[in-house]
Amino acid sequence: MVTNEPSGAATIPTVDELAQELLLIQQSGPRKVAIIGTRNLPLTHQQLVEMLSYALVLSGNQIFTSGGANGTNMAVIRGAQRANPDRLSIILPQTIGQQPGEVQDLLIGIKNITEYPERRTMTLADASKVCNQEIIDRCQQIICFLYHTSHTLLESVNYAKERRKIVTSFYLD
Repeated sequence: MVTNEPSGAATIPTVDELAQELLLIQQSGPRKVAIIGTRNLPLTHQQLVEMLSYALVLSGNQIFTSGGANGTNMAVIRGAQRANPDRLSIILPQTIGQQPGEVQDLLIGIKNITEYPERRTMTLADASKVCNQEIIDRCQQIICFLYHTSHTLLESVNYAKERRKIVTSFYLD
């Protein structure tokens, strides 16, 4: 695998890095999986994301996602809650009070929620970027639902790849 550095120069991973990636891919058993994505997710796709989240939790995985309006994150939360809410961790870009009402209702009873009042004055885009990076840092694998024009999510995917996470991107356009 050749990776592109920001300077444009290509680097080749070391044998140790490749061995570590192979071990991660081959690991059977539970993983920490981040599922993030666009708010503009059609209903059919929301149902698929919800089923994916449900199945991943039933398989013993710990799911990490963020808050947000209707879309990917709400579908992830609904699926994980049905399977086992204790296997769901939500990292909010800001605070619960800054989430839309339907998200606040969905978060009732979830134990593993991290919120950041100190990000209250940040733009949602900036807070989401930091939030996605924190989610990615806590996980071994990331699944992202995005469009080719989803700037923040594209940055998040690149961030995950730079950290040698297993990345699956579902482009919706």
